[in-house]
Amino acid sequence: MLDLNNKSILITGGTGSFGKKFVETILERYPGVRRLVIFSRDELKQFEMAHVYSPAKHKCLRYFIGDVRDRDRLQRAMEGIDIVIHAAALKQVPAAEYNPMECIKTNVLGAENVIEAALDKGVQKVVALSTDKAAAPINLYGATKLCSDKLFVAANNMKGKRDLSFSVVRYGNVIGSRGSVVPFFLEQRKSGILPITDESMTRFNISLEEGVELVLFALENASGGELYVPKLASFKITDLAKAIAPECKIKIVGVRPGEKIHEEMITETDSLNTVEFEKYYVITPSMPIWNVEEWMKKFKAKQVPIGFKYNSGTNTEWLNVEDLRAQIRLHVDPDFTF
Repeated sequence: MLDLNNKSILITGGTGSFGKKFVETILERYPGVRRLVIFSRDELKQFEMAHVYSPAKHKCLRYFIGDVRDRDRLQRAMEGIDIVIHAAALKQVPAAEYNPMECIKTNVLGAENVIEAALDKGVQKVVALSTDKAAAPINLYGATKLCSDKLFVAANNMKGKRDLSFSVVRYGNVIGSRGSVVPFFLEQRKSGILPITDESMTRFNISLEEGVELVLFALENASGGELYVPKLASFKITDLAKAIAPECKIKIVGVRPGEKIHEEMITETDSLNTVEFEKYYVITPSMPIWNVEEWMKKFKAKQVPIGFKYNSGTNTEWLNVEDLRAQIRLHVDPDFTF
C-alpha cells in the first residue's frame, strides 16, 4: 500500500489545477509527508496558492520559483527529493503553433532536464503527466508531449543500478480545469450564444480527483516505462451545451487548427503493447524493460485485441445531459443551475 509519509515530493507546474488538487490530497492523506515542494515559474500564482496552503500551517510545504528549462535550478530543487511529479507544460494549442520553439523548450527539453536531475539526485520515482493529444498527434503541442512521453519511458534504460523508475499517465479533458470547455461555457452562456466547433465532437470526462488517483496508482504500482490510461466516460459537446445552457443559441464556428473531433488516448498501433487492468489501460514499453508476462500475472491484466483503439467517439460508456449536470455540481460549482 502506498505510504508517502516521511517522503519528500516535488511537483513541477505545482500551481496549476492538477498541482493544487494533488497538494490538497497529499496534505489530507499523508500528514507525515516530510517535504512537499511546489516548483513553478509564476511567483504570483505561488503567492496566491500559499494563502490557501500556507507553509506556516503546513511545515512540509516549500515554494520554489524555477523553470523546467533551467537544469541547474531543477538540480538544486531535487536535493533530497524521493518522488517527482512532472506536471509543468505549455498546453495551449494555438500558442504552441505560433511559438513552436517555446513549446519545445518547455515540453521536450524541460522533460529531459527533469530526467537528468532525477538521475543525478537520487530520486526514486518519477511520474509525468501526458495528454490525449500525444496519441497520433496532429498539432505541435501533442507532438511535444509524445516526445516527452518517449523520453520518460526511455529514461528507464539509463538508470543503471539506481532504485528509480519513470512512468507516464495520460488523460484528456479535465472537467472544470482552467481553460477547459465547462468554465468557458458557463461564462459564455451570459451572452446567450454558445460557440461549438463541430456538432459531432466528443470528449472524455475526468475530474481532478480522478487524475490525482491515477498518479497515486502509478506511484504505487509502476515498475518503470508504463503509460497509464484511465477508463473514462465520454460526452457529446452538444449534450454539454444542453446541460449548461439549454436556452442558448448554438453557433457553429468550425474546427480550430490542430483540434480533433474525438479525443484519442490509445491508437490501433498502441494495441500491440496495451494491456487492460480493472480501471486502467497500460501501454507497456515497446522495448521490453522487464518480464511482461510475469508483470501481467501480478496485476491480473489481459492483452487487448490487436487493432483495439480507445477514443471518445467509439467509447462504450457515455454521460447524458443529467449526468453532466451532476458532474458540474460535484466538481465545478455546487450551486450550478440552468
